[in-house]
Amino acid sequence: MDGNTPEIKRGRKYDQVIAGARDVFLAQGFEGASVDLIAREAGVSKATLYSYFPDKRILFIEVAKQECASQADRALQVDSTDVPVREMLTIMSHKMMEFLTSNFAQRIFRICVAESDRFPELGREFYASGPKLLEDRLSEYFKHACERGELKIDDLGLAAMQFQELVKSEIFVKMIFNIIEKPTDAEVDRIIDGAVDMFLARYGV
Repeated sequence: MDGNTPEIKRGRKYDQVIAGARDVFLAQGFEGASVDLIAREAGVSKATLYSYFPDKRILFIEVAKQECASQADRALQVDSTDVPVREMLTIMSHKMMEFLTSNFAQRIFRICVAESDRFPELGREFYASGPKLLEDRLSEYFKHACERGELKIDDLGLAAMQFQELVKSEIFVKMIFNIIEKPTDAEVDRIIDGAVDMFLARYGV
């Protein structure tokens, strides 16, 4: 694999393969996820699996991309027409936090970091389908909020990344290093309220 992900074949068993691979990657990690185990979990033959994904890295990237894209969509699936910006940011933060503290996000992040030296395309694809996608979606929302006179932002991309980091602060790092297993509702509210307050202190009108 040369770092460019080839076009993925999408047939009638595609979703079945993705679902089985997702469960195996989460349970076994990238190295421990054998093709035999993935095929068994997905309920398909190895020949069928290889017809969709000739390389395990391609399959892993597709699983990560799909999940991250889905989470990014859910984070911004709010009708923002009449929602005040503080309320909108709080809603988005809670949805982002749900993903960041999920078992899937934690495992995928660790796998990408562990494999990034040998397979740098894994990290690049994860970044493109996770943080970068969310940056683009946030930037789009911030642009509309600026046009409505609710925010004043000169660099939309920077503001979007700053907001992501504010929401991730403390809890994500503690979970990655196994300092805590799961945050309490009070801890989540504390981080999100602080993130929104700080963001609006800088960019609010």
